[in-house]
Amino acid sequence: MKEKLFISNILLVLALLATSMAAPAQEKDTIVIIKEVHDTLWLSPADEMRHIQTGPAPTSGYDRRVHRYRRRWAALIPTHSKLQFAGNMGLLSAGFGWDYGRRNQWETDLLFGFVPKYDSSRAKATFTLKQNYIPWSLQIKESRFSAEPLTCGIYLNTVFGDEFWTSEPDRYPKGYYGFSSKVRIHAFLGQRITYDIDPKRRFTAKAITLFYELSTCDLYLISAVTNRYLRPRDYLSLSFGLKVQLL
Repeated sequence: MKEKLFISNILLVLALLATSMAAPAQEKDTIVIIKEVHDTLWLSPADEMRHIQTGPAPTSGYDRRVHRYRRRWAALIPTHSKLQFAGNMGLLSAGFGWDYGRRNQWETDLLFGFVPKYDSSRAKATFTLKQNYIPWSLQIKESRFSAEPLTCGIYLNTVFGDEFWTSEPDRYPKGYYGFSSKVRIHAFLGQRITYDIDPKRRFTAKAITLFYELSTCDLYLISAVTNRYLRPRDYLSLSFGLKVQLL
């Protein structure tokens, strides 16, 4: 093999010398295209040489519009999925969401949940729009684990069903309730721990996060302020969740 390589190198040098003597002087931006056949390297004829331009390819207004169009649609692809237990959004909720921001410190989630019928006539479905903020992410020594010591945010939750309303029905005196039974505004605080999966072992997920949250809603908060006898367990809700980072 070494002998073949040595012979190939000699042939290459001889071919270069022969071409430089026979061909006219080349411009600086002209390159020689080399074709490899087995162990022998051959030079293409001088009249087949082409000039290669460097730098970004010229683009038209149409090309730029197409790139913007594709980039905006790509931004709609969810970056993670979530599963959450409790939290006044149903017994169990599942959905997807997006991470964004310079450090991916913002999250927006869409969750669908269900409430068992318990003492009512039927089970109920819920929908939640949730906004999360994660100010810090701390690496745990040199491991693949990281901790988010504080997460916070708000979410809107609604229950599907004719028995719930956004404005008081006519059967009640005006101002009798003064709140909606269909939409609740929640605020929460929580913590997380994340495991970054080894790139060699990733299948569908990039990272897995476990978290818990303490939340309350507008109605519970008003009740806590106006009724001093209530305890935190009466107006706070504890929930647990799992986040699977897809992108």
